[in-house]
Amino acid sequence: MERANAWKKYQEEDKRQAVYDFADGYRKFLSEHKTERECAAFFEAEAKQAGFENLDEIIASGKTLKAGDKVYAINKKKMVAAFVIGKRPLSDGMRILGAHIDSPRLDLKQNPLYEDTDMALLDTHYYGGVKKYQWVTLPLALHGVIVKKDGSVINVCIGEKDEDPVFGVSDLLIHLSAEQMEKKASKVIEGEDLNVLVGSIPVESKEEKECVKANVLRILTEQYDIEEEDFLSAELEIVPAGKARECGIDRSMIMAYGQDDRVCAFTSLLAMLETKDVKRTACCILVDKEEIGSVGATGMTSKFFENAVVELMDVVEGYSEVKFRRTMANSKMLSSDVSAAFDPLYAASFEKKNSAFFAHGLVFNKYTGS
Repeated sequence: MERANAWKKYQEEDKRQAVYDFADGYRKFLSEHKTERECAAFFEAEAKQAGFENLDEIIASGKTLKAGDKVYAINKKKMVAAFVIGKRPLSDGMRILGAHIDSPRLDLKQNPLYEDTDMALLDTHYYGGVKKYQWVTLPLALHGVIVKKDGSVINVCIGEKDEDPVFGVSDLLIHLSAEQMEKKASKVIEGEDLNVLVGSIPVESKEEKECVKANVLRILTEQYDIEEEDFLSAELEIVPAGKARECGIDRSMIMAYGQDDRVCAFTSLLAMLETKDVKRTACCILVDKEEIGSVGATGMTSKFFENAVVELMDVVEGYSEVKFRRTMANSKMLSSDVSAAFDPLYAASFEKKNSAFFAHGLVFNKYTGS
């Protein structure tokens, strides 16, 4: 089968510039949205700007929907479903794009801050499938939300601005790591050692036993309005710091954290925002928790999607259990995620005649596994 490099289709200057312009928007999205909450907020804002209405507000108003109307639903600020109503009944089925917006990261535990030998550290638990050795000696940022005692919510983002500090996980110097270098890659860095270094200056105090920790808490309180008790109700994630960058002398690639699976989520939503005049109802669903099995109240195994379709049916043509079941049975979905392109440096891990190739377009996986 003949393969063609996609760049050959974009030889003209205007076509190639259109590719770079689109990539600039994608890079900006990756740089500014590194958690599922941040992605969901971005997608909601984009949907509103494109004329999509909130489904909950439609229900509350008693309004009915017709072909061509555009609505969206949000679940716990971590999942988004957008719909463009088609001309045919919902029971004829929908055409669905699906992708996930969570990525591997380090989560802070509920009592994360501690001091050991004049160092202040944050205790973490890794989320998703991570190569743990990749997370050491890397500039890291802190993203997330904190719910205060009065119910107010503080959005946290430390480590992304040029003037911000960054954080890191330490590793051994090479001349101290003889034993470490004998370990398997999965054991070189243990999960329990992925604790983040956040301070080393003590406060001057005769009363405090942990003076470095006390100084970190002082700074958190003064500069970010964060107290130690707030960690209990916080959802804070450690992610690689810094912007997405163009990669290669020819600027043909993008190097960034979180492209699994935000590359599919970003493109799916933009396609959805441009969708109009459809025969069957179009849907785009962007979900959380894929990296740990799609579990929980914001994963695909939750009832959010089914509930959203039930509510949509109710305001379009009237709900019935039979019509809902027909809708689901007659729907077709493109579930989008990343795949691995053939890498000549690791050729033994691929079967060349059945592999995807870099810059050769979309990939369809008939099977997957380890």
